[in-house]
Amino acid sequence: MSTSDSADDAVRELMLLMPRLVGRIKRLPPPDRLRSFDLAPRHLSLLSLLLLDGPQTVSRLAEGLSLAPTTVSLIVGELSRKGVVVRREDETDRRRRIIDIDADSRPAISQWLSPGARAWRHALAPLTDAQRRLVVDTLRAYETAFFAASGDAEPETEGPG
Repeated sequence: MSTSDSADDAVRELMLLMPRLVGRIKRLPPPDRLRSFDLAPRHLSLLSLLLLDGPQTVSRLAEGLSLAPTTVSLIVGELSRKGVVVRREDETDRRRRIIDIDADSRPAISQWLSPGARAWRHALAPLTDAQRRLVVDTLRAYETAFFAASGDAEPETEGPG
């Protein structure tokens, strides 16, 4: 089979797979504790970083999300008003604030987001570091190409590269 046919076969398979994945993910209801908060993808990305990497400064979150610190500060403000995250003083620099998931919200957020992290770990485990990097780079390239082809603005977040 030629490379073109192989690429077309892969595109066909992915075009069938992606809607199923997105559909299943969208059908996962947020836990009761979070249901009324109207969380958007930008909130989930930030919560995922906090869940996976622990408490962080706004600057570090902004770097991880590839967003401006002012944008991240607004997102943190929204989540803080909803009682989902807390801000506390950095003990080493009292001018900075450390952002963390509120203790009362952590179990619900973990219950909701951890299955996705476990699924990715399971899918990526048999791959080499180079293959894992290729998967991530390919998904980022798809995201960029999709937005360019659709004429929409750039992706909301790109994450560290």
